[in-house]
Amino acid sequence: MAASRCSGLVDRLLFSVRYSTCPSRCCAVNSRALYSTVPNTSEKTFDKILIANRGEIACRVMKTCKKMGIKTVAVHSEVDSTAVHVKSADEAVCVGPAASSKSYLNMDAIMEAIRLTGAQAVHPGYGFLSENKEFAKRLAAEGVTFIGPDNHAIQAMGDKIESKLIAKAAQVNTIPGFDGVVKSAEEAVKIANEIGYPVMIKASAGGGGKGMRIAWNDEETRDGFRFSSQEAASSFGDDRLLIEKYIDNPRHIEIQVLADKHGNALWLNERECSIQRRNQKVVEEAPSTFLDPDTRRAMGEQAVQLAQAVQYSSAGTVEFLVDSKKNFYFLEMNTRLQVEHPITECITGLDLVEQMIRVAKGYRLLHKQEDIPINGWAIESRVYAEDPYKSFGLPSIGRLSQYQEPLNISNVRVDSGIEEGSDISIYYDPMISKLVTYGSSRAEALAKMEEALDNYVVRGVTHNIPLLREIITHPRFISGDISTNFLPEVYPEGFKGHQLEAAARRELLASAAALHVCTQLRSHRIHSPHRVSPSPVDGSRWELCVELGDGRHNVLVTRTENIYKVEVDGERVEVSGQFNLASPLLPLTINGSDRIMQCLSREASGMIVLQFMGTVFKVRVLSKLASKFSSYMPEKVPEDTSSILRSPMPGTVVAMSVKPGDTVAEGQEICVIEAMKMQNSLTAAKQGKVKTVHCKPGETVGEGDLLVELE
Repeated sequence: MAASRCSGLVDRLLFSVRYSTCPSRCCAVNSRALYSTVPNTSEKTFDKILIANRGEIACRVMKTCKKMGIKTVAVHSEVDSTAVHVKSADEAVCVGPAASSKSYLNMDAIMEAIRLTGAQAVHPGYGFLSENKEFAKRLAAEGVTFIGPDNHAIQAMGDKIESKLIAKAAQVNTIPGFDGVVKSAEEAVKIANEIGYPVMIKASAGGGGKGMRIAWNDEETRDGFRFSSQEAASSFGDDRLLIEKYIDNPRHIEIQVLADKHGNALWLNERECSIQRRNQKVVEEAPSTFLDPDTRRAMGEQAVQLAQAVQYSSAGTVEFLVDSKKNFYFLEMNTRLQVEHPITECITGLDLVEQMIRVAKGYRLLHKQEDIPINGWAIESRVYAEDPYKSFGLPSIGRLSQYQEPLNISNVRVDSGIEEGSDISIYYDPMISKLVTYGSSRAEALAKMEEALDNYVVRGVTHNIPLLREIITHPRFISGDISTNFLPEVYPEGFKGHQLEAAARRELLASAAALHVCTQLRSHRIHSPHRVSPSPVDGSRWELCVELGDGRHNVLVTRTENIYKVEVDGERVEVSGQFNLASPLLPLTINGSDRIMQCLSREASGMIVLQFMGTVFKVRVLSKLASKFSSYMPEKVPEDTSSILRSPMPGTVVAMSVKPGDTVAEGQEICVIEAMKMQNSLTAAKQGKVKTVHCKPGETVGEGDLLVELE
């Protein structure tokens, strides 16, 4: 493998950690930081750092390195050879094929890249090798600095069983549970009954929601043991499990800690991470609406006690579950930079990557506990390439045919590792970006987030922006009434998209009608410039029929210059705007209020696909005569899916539980699909006999592929 020397390339490329404004030089905030985040150039750190990661976190680390005058080395798999993090680095080295196990987890290849490039230190980001004690040990043996805690802390906190024992000894509140390793499904059932349902079954190693299952009875415990051990082995190479009491309706609140090699440690306030799906975070904020100063201090002090108990140095996160009475219990410690670290940076003014680099070089912390502020409010939405209508988010793959970040808005930060034309593949996490907004108050930060989501353009893959927008505008979220059960409680039948109220529905119908008239006029001027404007009524009035879902609405449009007065079912709506279809964004004024829509497509049949309030709606606009004729057209009969099983996502078949001739019951497991390291059990929709099996374990399948047919 040869390193491609790219000296000076970072100066010519736009980093994927992007900011609309950056007065603190750390985050896109108007923060009144109590100290400077400008690096001290007299402090000698490293000449060159290798980032053993990919995507947005690799780009994020590179940005701070550039600010500190440090050269960077990117590692990449074969399919990532043109990725943004590769282009953004000074040097890049290919470390293997697409599969993580052969590239980003390939310690031999990464060690060779370090030797080849002469990197003095390694920043692991999060995931992959970031909490791998063997990797840290190998770096130390080569005299290369690991930008993170030492091997002892990684080992102690990386094992959930050992970390819980250490937490108890350090007088940190812990959850009741079984402290040993669970060896079999039947032993798991026995322990669960002793603890009392519900219980949480989770991997001893790793994190990120992988290898975690909630069980409410013996059957779910057996299934949970099987799936959790398989996911843990796949993700972390360690299938050991533990079981503990599951706290119903908890909040997930974590404390950011920062410690140096001289015994100094700080807690940098909390992050509220309760909005989750499948134990993976979706929306985070700092601070939490729930904590009072006394509880915050108690949690912070216990987090520091735990860090000091293992002689921790670097940035780390202590995660807690908090019940309705503000009792808090230690969950785990992540010995790395957290995905959601930007919101802590926003409210404190600290660059956590810079602090990690300083600590790794042996410098003392510059700040005392009383120096750490809470300035304003920050919210992070994780933008994923996934379908939120399927279990709140099953992965989507594809190429970003159009991509535009909402950086025209102040106090917006976007951490991403992709660009227009990038591929979201089956091999890695489907994150597109971390969208962060800041305000002097929570209301201001939420308003910024709503605006940013409306202005975010993502084409080519299915994305979760509809769900993100619904979460941050939901009354329960706005009031702070949340828990880790927020999504299933608010959407018990699954996410269905934004449900339009009468006024919003009229706005959508009127906008579609105005857009239709505008495009008709524009087309007429281009193709027949000397003819009178087309209209079934006269030159300035149009009678239309607009279809949305099952409803048909009579619409009358009158136009004066760029103002469209639209009568929808007897109600008047006024729409104005340029309707510039060369731009993916349609900034409109509707009844005096500013709205942002996105026109995804228009068809000759009159179908217009609009993104409105985050959700995609198909609106069909026809003349009255065309609408009359369309009523005679035969409707397409939907496919009967009760006798077939199609893959709901791209992934790999891990297990096939049936064969032709088998009789299956409704709800019985048919097969298991692994997508982005998460295993998903697919079940029969009805009782029947298996006619044909179209796949086998080890095969890769795409979304919609036929897996099994029943007679």
